[in-house]
Amino acid sequence: MADLILAHDLGTTGNKATLIDVSGRSVASTFEGYATAYPQPNWAEQDADDWQRALINSTRRLLTQSAIDPRQIAVVSFSGHMQGALLVDEMGRPLRPAIIWADQRATAEAAHIAQAGGGEDAVYRLTGHRVSAAYTAAKVLWIKNHQPQMYHRARWVLQPKDYAAYLLTGQVATDYSDASGTQLFDLEHRRWSRELIDALGLSAHLLPDALPSTTVVGRVTPEAARVTGLTAGTPVVIGGGDGACATVGSGAIQEGDAYTYIGSSSWLALSARHPLLDPEQRIVTFAHLDPALCFSLGNMQAAGGAFDWLDRLFNCRPDAGPAYSELDEMAASVAPGAGGVLCLPYLLGERSPHWNPHARAAFVGLSMAHGRAEMARAVLEGVAFNLRWILDVLRSQGARVHRMCVIGGGARSAVWRQILADLYGIPLLRPHLDVTATALGAAIAGGIGVGLFADFSVVGRLIEVVQAESPVPDHVLRYAALYLLFQQTYSALKPVFDQLTAAGGRD
Repeated sequence: MADLILAHDLGTTGNKATLIDVSGRSVASTFEGYATAYPQPNWAEQDADDWQRALINSTRRLLTQSAIDPRQIAVVSFSGHMQGALLVDEMGRPLRPAIIWADQRATAEAAHIAQAGGGEDAVYRLTGHRVSAAYTAAKVLWIKNHQPQMYHRARWVLQPKDYAAYLLTGQVATDYSDASGTQLFDLEHRRWSRELIDALGLSAHLLPDALPSTTVVGRVTPEAARVTGLTAGTPVVIGGGDGACATVGSGAIQEGDAYTYIGSSSWLALSARHPLLDPEQRIVTFAHLDPALCFSLGNMQAAGGAFDWLDRLFNCRPDAGPAYSELDEMAASVAPGAGGVLCLPYLLGERSPHWNPHARAAFVGLSMAHGRAEMARAVLEGVAFNLRWILDVLRSQGARVHRMCVIGGGARSAVWRQILADLYGIPLLRPHLDVTATALGAAIAGGIGVGLFADFSVVGRLIEVVQAESPVPDHVLRYAALYLLFQQTYSALKPVFDQLTAAGGRD
């Protein structure tokens, strides 16, 4: 019986192929990396041929190393990085390198979107996103303005996982979650916004059909079977964008389910029936893998990345590798409040809740009495203060958080989890995941698509969730005062950040 799911997760650094069984456990996995090119400042591109190579090589190696009969694979499904723009012709051939999510070249085009779309508020209410060069719409406009020959030769604009699905099936499609990251999608009605597309002067035919994430979009073609080792005719489900897949993989499949992801960056996301729209546009909203839901989130630039920076700063033994556990132990040795030290963790500017590229990191309150332990604790607390700020924005728009899971590499830190529990004021839950949340989310979409799972409620069976840390009342009171001071510190330093940038500080 075919009862395995092949989940491909096309991330920014490479593709991870994972075989997952119907209990949600990993049978085998492989990774094939690819590079990102930065041809000019603020540009970030990837070669779609590298995606194809990674898809083929990771699949073949996975089948070889696992000795799995490919006829055991019931479905192939996908996750992938979002908000990109790969232009292909009518034969599905890439016309130029893909402009990926990290690219910020299209600032003039973003300004045009705000003007032509009826203002920033109107675009935000329609799409769930602030006007930004980060989204597909601005990137496609940039190609139209600067490389018109490429634009006019294009038949479709695709996301990474859409192109991977095309390579296996010959069929072109996208899903609601990736469509919601283009800034051309009517989020509430789950359809392309023809009005906005026309107002921007874009061709509607460039956009593939947007479908539920569980849709079987085709079957593995004989040619794709020959190069990958898969069985011809294997169903292929379109899957979703990485953020949407991580949301399902974290267990957030009901209204009010929230989770915190702590990796190099961090975000706090909440599943909801309708988009949560903040008048100050501090949060954004995407379509969920479940068509009945969406998920609103605030994402910050540096979380684990800030801890990594501190490790590099303090590590006098570069050959010994990172000393995260040592720093973690130091942070745990210091009481809440880090001995009176506050850290603004804005090493890369900041997105939510500030959306301020000029924001900078700062330690406030240092004295000769402080050392590495206090600074380590202050970094963990600074990230948590900012995440609490995002949570407050979600709550201010009527969100009721029924449960909060924590996932990602930072979730391994018990002291960080306790800080989060104390600042959120609610107990934390920690899923025990045998695979990454993104791969599991893609696998669940695939399994539903071919009937291995009935619906998204299967998450309750696949993911073991255990109670983690609970708030400590004394800590909650201590952090309540420090949280207000953290907010005041940012407000006080914001004009200084702007002046530093104007005086020649690096963006």
